[in-house]
Amino acid sequence: MMENSLYVSPSPHIHGGDSISKNMYGVLIALIPAFLVSLYYFGLGALIVTLVSVVSCVLFEYLIQKFIMKKEPTITDGSAMLTGVLLAFNLPSNLPVWIIILGALFAIGVAKMSFGGLGNNIVNPALAGRVFLLISFPAQMTTWPLVDATAAFPLTYTDAETGATVLSLLNEGVKELPSYTSLLIGCHGGSLGEVSAVALLLGFAYMLWKKIITWHIPVTMIVTVFVFTGIMHLVNPEVYASPFLHILSGGLMLGAIFMATDYVTSPMTKKGMVIYAIGIGLLTSIIRLFGSYPEGVSFAILIMNLLTPLINMYVKPKHFGEK
Repeated sequence: MMENSLYVSPSPHIHGGDSISKNMYGVLIALIPAFLVSLYYFGLGALIVTLVSVVSCVLFEYLIQKFIMKKEPTITDGSAMLTGVLLAFNLPSNLPVWIIILGALFAIGVAKMSFGGLGNNIVNPALAGRVFLLISFPAQMTTWPLVDATAAFPLTYTDAETGATVLSLLNEGVKELPSYTSLLIGCHGGSLGEVSAVALLLGFAYMLWKKIITWHIPVTMIVTVFVFTGIMHLVNPEVYASPFLHILSGGLMLGAIFMATDYVTSPMTKKGMVIYAIGIGLLTSIIRLFGSYPEGVSFAILIMNLLTPLINMYVKPKHFGEK
């Protein structure tokens, strides 16, 4: 009998001293600054939404693996917890608990486990859950609590005072928008994890330092949005907002750094990553500028997730020795 066996498993394949759990928990650590900012501005609502989302995702994954798939649960690898945090970060802080649970069920049960679990899903589960809720409950998913910069950890939840996001104001043609400083530190309405660009960039720096991700997808995606919206702004500055506003508002930073870089649903090669990120950037810009929805990051990433197998098929590394 052979002592050294070759084990073949589905993606993601991680080499060296890394492991799936190590990288998943590394991403969770990178999300801590954004979580702390959400707690400061949204308080009790941020805590409730995040806890409900994480517990629901972990519980649904355990139950599906244990009783439906009849296999040993793998909830300790951190992937279900990460899906729960990312789903929460894409939700408003006043969303009712039962809607959060439905989103978690769709993210884990439909987008992840129905395809076989981690490594087999074709789209990002957290984004799939978010889009499912946006289509099913558009009113609740687009009601955003207002941020009070003077109140640390507000105790309001579902009865919080609400208002429009920056992108919604842009879509309505409103000229009085938050300053760049407010957008950087998070003093404006939006989903839990998207409000502070600085907090997200700290997480990005941490993941680059730990070599959890590479720069190719986030930087290419952000640059693409900057160039496209910048051209439109130069053509007609009265109609189209500054590219800096597009980069710092909405879910662009969150999507570029933490959602589009998902190991399973993004391309394997660096060239493929660049093509993938350009596609997301272009689709995001087109939806934002010309679509009915003020935000297009989630839809853009999901569309390019579906195109990832095609990119992997045509953009391959050269075989060893090939000219």
